[in-house]
Amino acid sequence: MIKHCVFAQINAETPQDEIDRVLSGFGTLVGEVEGMVDYFYGPNRDYENISPDYPYGFVATFQDRQALARYDEHPAHREFGAALVNMTVGGADGVVVFDIDV
Repeated sequence: MIKHCVFAQINAETPQDEIDRVLSGFGTLVGEVEGMVDYFYGPNRDYENISPDYPYGFVATFQDRQALARYDEHPAHREFGAALVNMTVGGADGVVVFDIDV
């Protein structure tokens, strides 16, 4: 299993409904991409007060690397990914992707 963690430095001017549209959009691929097991997103609570620059993130679980590759190649993932990059500070530099084998 792979936990695909994504953290985004979203521009403060981005409307909440656009943030929700894009971040929830990735979740529509559960059940559509074979091997994508679950997905959730939300605001960074930053309880330790160490990562305020990343106000949102999401975690998706994949059965294996092949499932993650199918997700990466899916047209909807590419569409939502481009939208996410467009609303982050610094474009792609405003997104951190962290994959963990579990």
